[in-house]
Amino acid sequence: MDILSLFVTVPVLTILFLAFTKNLQQVRMVSLVGMLVQLGMAINLLFAYFKERAVNTDIMVFTKDYVWFESFNIHYAIGVDGISVVMILLTSIVVLAGVFISWKVADLSKEFFISLIVLATGVFGFFISIDLFTMFVFYEIAVIPMYLLIGIWGSGPKEYSAMKLTLMLMGASALLLVGILGIYFNSNADGGPLTFNILEIAQVNIPFAAQKLFFPLTFLGFAVLGALFPFHTWSPDGHASAPTAVSMLHAGVLMKLGGYGIFRVAMYLLPLGAIDWSTFFIVLSSFGVIYGALAALRQNDLKYINAYSSVSHLGMVLVALLMMNKTAWNGAILQSLSHGFMTALFFALIGMIYERTHTRDIQKLGGLLKVLPFISATYVIAGMANLGLPGFSGFVAEMNIFVGAFENADLFRRVATVVVVSAIVVTAVYILRVVGIMLMGPVKNEEFNDLPASTWFERYGVYLLLIPIAGMGIAPLWLSDMILESLTPFIARF
Repeated sequence: MDILSLFVTVPVLTILFLAFTKNLQQVRMVSLVGMLVQLGMAINLLFAYFKERAVNTDIMVFTKDYVWFESFNIHYAIGVDGISVVMILLTSIVVLAGVFISWKVADLSKEFFISLIVLATGVFGFFISIDLFTMFVFYEIAVIPMYLLIGIWGSGPKEYSAMKLTLMLMGASALLLVGILGIYFNSNADGGPLTFNILEIAQVNIPFAAQKLFFPLTFLGFAVLGALFPFHTWSPDGHASAPTAVSMLHAGVLMKLGGYGIFRVAMYLLPLGAIDWSTFFIVLSSFGVIYGALAALRQNDLKYINAYSSVSHLGMVLVALLMMNKTAWNGAILQSLSHGFMTALFFALIGMIYERTHTRDIQKLGGLLKVLPFISATYVIAGMANLGLPGFSGFVAEMNIFVGAFENADLFRRVATVVVVSAIVVTAVYILRVVGIMLMGPVKNEEFNDLPASTWFERYGVYLLLIPIAGMGIAPLWLSDMILESLTPFIARF
């Protein structure tokens, strides 16, 4: 079996083994082993990618193509470049961390872990696909389990949140499907056969009228999942009701499908449409950056703070992509990675705090640094990374975005960049506000003096996320060079 198909096969085998487990301990161990293997494969893929690139001049490597539905020229076509590889690595780390953080889930544990790994299967399949139809199928596989994970294992108004999330994402999927079909039926503009293959479509000159029509549909289909303003409202409610590991995967991995899909499909295949519509979507994305930061500043619920922070940071990704600049694109990919690790860490810590204090209201918390030193210190580190402190992943990503967005740009784009940069100040305010109220000062509730310390499995989950946050900040060049190399065909298209 080829190296990439294993990323779908191993989760499926893990699910099959889970179906035959008989107790909670078996469920935990099967899930842990399966996702450990998955992380090992992702690390192996990284080294295999470097080795392959040394002897192969193709940007997309490990490509395989199997006929799936011949009459419509639908293939199970897979391949990866540097961007895909780092996204697979992100997914493997966050999913394994989610397994550790979910160690105590006892209610319908088998069904919970099966749903979690089904979601991961869809994400892995999405990142390795280079056939639009296959990519769309994996996209749906990744999105659908969210309804069950929130509706069954969530809290608060979980049914409402699950239904709202599902309806909005299914609506976006309908737009995306129309956009994909529009690309498909224009893929023979140069006289060849109709195809869903991304690499083949990129060689075709799709008419400008078609690009102008189908770009916004394809963009919106992905951007709703990327929390584009004003279509972001499903995300904060979904986060607030979701169990901890689901919030981690939701923000850390699932929402990355939006930015990745925009770049890989909408912009790469419809570059003239992207140029034509860029001003409109830059305005929406820039507004979302500021709105998300200001909304986070007004919240007292930890999950809502992190959810609106995600809207702001993912808005930066969209702005960077629409700037159509090599440095900004590099920053967008780095920001997707950085945000994935940071927001997953935040939600893991929030879940650990809630499990011990039974509240997420920062006004009811205080002095946690004295009673929960490990969790509190890690929260401070995550906060510093989130506000872009040098030495952490956030600084590297945001510097590339801001420099790239400003250089060689017209007045409108430079003004938009200044607006987006101003969100850093608001981010610093709400991060320091939470740290000051929740962690510093006296312990507000006497019952908090006897809170249990973090467990071994919680610490392992935290370490898994801390290492890449620090690693990206300290040694970013190998990662940045890997991404820049993969941007060559995108630059050629523009």
